[in-house]
This record gives sequence, structure tokens and C-alpha cells, in this order.
Amino acid sequence: MELLASGRDADIFAYAPGLVLRRARDGRSLESEARIMTFVTEHGYPAPHIEELRAGGTEIVMERVDGPMMVDVMQRPWKIGPCLRTLADLHDQLHEIVAPDWFRTFPGGGDRVVHLDLHPLNVIMSARGPVVIDWPNTHRGEPLADVANTYALIVCGRIPLPRPVAALLNVLRRPAMDRGFARRYAGTAFDTWVAEMAELKCFDPNMHPDELNRLHALSLEKRTGEKGRKTAPG
Repeated sequence: MELLASGRDADIFAYAPGLVLRRARDGRSLESEARIMTFVTEHGYPAPHIEELRAGGTEIVMERVDGPMMVDVMQRPWKIGPCLRTLADLHDQLHEIVAPDWFRTFPGGGDRVVHLDLHPLNVIMSARGPVVIDWPNTHRGEPLADVANTYALIVCGRIPLPRPVAALLNVLRRPAMDRGFARRYAGTAFDTWVAEMAELKCFDPNMHPDELNRLHALSLEKRTGEKGRKTAPG
């Protein structure tokens, strides 16, 4: 089978017309992920449709979704604002869905479906509209935790694009996120959740040292209101 894409823990292969196969690289079960994706698509959410589980649950056959990733569309600066508004819309649509009891529960309360990895690398801009992929982190929880996690990832994460484009987006991303994304949650506990999620993300072994520095600084800023103050990982 033709390898189409590779993530941190799974590979995507061409499988059949209109279908792909997602295979866990470490042999873990993808049954829960498939069940979650089936649940949200049944509630009208734009995720790939599941065809079947294979190989003892370590493989998912699912709908092939073609199109550029949102992060690639955002290489054109005039597209950043519309993409971030679309991202906020995808969050709001997802958070309308009440999660059943069989979902894992995220600390902090809440009863809604939260993706906890919903950022421009996990949105395909397909012909049928934006489609959200990569659901292994999904929990039952508080919507503000989800949007705060996305804010922290976009503001602090590395930009996986060519250097000139990445340098430009590095300058634009924080003001664009504040205008096109965070403004929607004004008057809520958004800043408190940003501090919590930025701090929690520092325990992710996949984060680079420069990302950790930015996450620590963001968490401190949101806790103290002292924007621009620098800190190093403890």
C-alpha cells in the first residue's frame, strides 16, 4: 500500500477508492478513536467516516479526505484571519455535542466533546468543507480547556513551514489569534484555562525547549497579567 502520511504514532496508507487505512505504529488499539469518530460524525460533525476496524483494532479503514491542511492555507497571510475564525467555529460546533459517559474525562469538569488537539495541522480544507482529523486525545470535558489548548499550541508551538514563511507567521500569529480566535471567548475564564493548558503542555515530551520557554512565559503572563515577561523551564 502507498504511504500517504505519517504522524507521531500512526501511518496513513492508500487502501481503496475513496478510502485510507490508518495503522498504529506501536500496535496499540485504535478502537476507541474509531468509536469517537463514529460518534461525532453521527452528530453531524465533519470528521472522516469510519468504514471498519481491522487487525485486532490496530487498523482503521476510513474515508479518504483530500485537500490542503489549514496550516498550508495560512501561508498566505490574508488567509490567517478567516482560517482562525473557521477554527473557532469548528470548536464551537464540536462543543455543542454532549459526550457520553464512555468518553475519558478530562480534569476540570464539563460534559462536552473536547478534541484537545484541534489546530491547523489537524484540519483538512476539503471540497466538502473543513474536516477534523486525529482524535486520540479526545475527552469529555470543559470547552474552554479545548480552545485554550489550541490557543497555547498556536501561539507557542513551532511553525512547520519554510523559514521565510515561518518567520512572518511567527510575528503575525499572536495578534491574529487574539483578534480572530480569543476574542470570541472574552468575558469567560479563557485566560485562566490558557494558563492551565500552557502549563500542562510543558509535560508533553514532544515539545522542544524553545516551545517550553514560550509556554512557561504564556502561563506566567495569563496568571499575572505581565505580558512579555520571560521565564525558563523549571
